[in-house]
Amino acid sequence: MKIMIASDIHGSVYYLKQLAQDVEREAPDRLLLLGDLLYHGPRNDIPKDYSPREAAAILNGLQDRIICIRGNCDADVDQMLLEFPITAKHCILYAGGRMIFATHGDQYNLGALPPLHRGDILLHGHTHLQAWEPFGEDNYYFNPGSVSIPFGDTKHAYMMLTEEEAVWKELGGEPFHTVKL
Repeated sequence: MKIMIASDIHGSVYYLKQLAQDVEREAPDRLLLLGDLLYHGPRNDIPKDYSPREAAAILNGLQDRIICIRGNCDADVDQMLLEFPITAKHCILYAGGRMIFATHGDQYNLGALPPLHRGDILLHGHTHLQAWEPFGEDNYYFNPGSVSIPFGDTKHAYMMLTEEEAVWKELGGEPFHTVKL
């Protein structure tokens, strides 16, 4: 299974179009979105080419591949525009013999861990910062960063996940970090 993971689009049509091109090039089995799809949120600046309605139309064109987690900026009204479910607070994936707990990051994170066993991975967005940090007993925390509003010196990016590895890539497809599973 090849899964593309992205987070924190925040209604930016400019960066979402780039992500959609990457989806076509990467041809993942699934696209896992870790929340904050349409609204920029009260603490963020308005991203480039902000248009929640147009962003919804682009995402609806990818709906057959999408699995989605609800972010803290996602609202019930967003579901009225989107043709795929966005209300799950987490999902469970498996890769390389490891359980992956995927969530947005506003409720479960390194400061408030979900139930994990040795070797499990916590995957979330929310912080707008890429991460691949080991913690606990052979656990990892992964974060793809933000598609449209990266913080600090991080990149507009996404992750690719297979049974063997997690790869962080800039929009456009250039890899910049890999973790073997």
